[in-house]
Amino acid sequence: MEGTDSRHWEDLLPDALGLIFHNLSLQEKLTVIPRVCKPWSKAVMGPYCWQEIDIEEWSNRSESGDVDRMLRMLITRSSGSLRKLCVCGLQNENIFDFIAEHARSLQTLRLPRSEMCDSTMEKIAGRLSILTFLDVSYCSKIGPRALEAIGKNCKFLERLRRNMHPLDVEGKLLQNNEASAIATTMPKLKHLEIAYHVVDTIGVLEIITSCRELEFLDLRGCWDVKFDEKYLKDKFPKLNVLGPHVVDQYEKNAWEDCSDYSDSLYDDYESSDGMWDDEESLELRFYGGYDEASVYGWPPSP
Repeated sequence: MEGTDSRHWEDLLPDALGLIFHNLSLQEKLTVIPRVCKPWSKAVMGPYCWQEIDIEEWSNRSESGDVDRMLRMLITRSSGSLRKLCVCGLQNENIFDFIAEHARSLQTLRLPRSEMCDSTMEKIAGRLSILTFLDVSYCSKIGPRALEAIGKNCKFLERLRRNMHPLDVEGKLLQNNEASAIATTMPKLKHLEIAYHVVDTIGVLEIITSCRELEFLDLRGCWDVKFDEKYLKDKFPKLNVLGPHVVDQYEKNAWEDCSDYSDSLYDDYESSDGMWDDEESLELRFYGGYDEASVYGWPPSP
């Protein structure tokens, strides 16, 4: 207002804008914000907006090639400041190596339903040394070798998710070797999820006797585990165990649900990169994506 000492939104520091934009959805950050003004476009292309990258929902509905390109773009934007990464269903071995190359600040890594194997994890685990939370649920191609590599290299790891889908373990033999790998290499674990694993009482006892700091253990669907509740309470008073016998509706696999923006989100953002470089084309580019945005149900450019 006239006569007041007010500041415009575009005058905020990039780190302040990054904190604000962090609360927006992925499609808003990639398709709306870059079109507002130069400072906002610059902020959303810088590291402050991408210290935490969560594209798990989007990647769950997208083609592998699109996910790889999106990851490379956003991780590059983070400029080495990436602290959290959540993405689903990675298949290309090269993308795991790319993530590890930019993981010097990475503390939380969620890679459910990914196609990594033991040798891939053994290759990259040394560069994930400051991880405190790792999710490798439903990754059916890794086993005790990968878990051992994680435990030996990720000394700060406190939370591990290694849940499995019931269909992936149907008919499999006992997998106490994975339990042993966890017990022998991850003594600082506080939170462990191994739902629907083919593990028995001996394997679980090895974990809880070795991981003395463990506070939560998810054993849903581990039908071969049989504990005396009084024994657990007396021997491990601070441990909260969920399962194995829990009436549980397994999470719905939503892969078949298609998102309206999943196919074109990356391309739409890529086309807006550098849009502010040419002042003469500003007006044309500013309104260029309006009709397309309305078709996909995104907010129109301001």
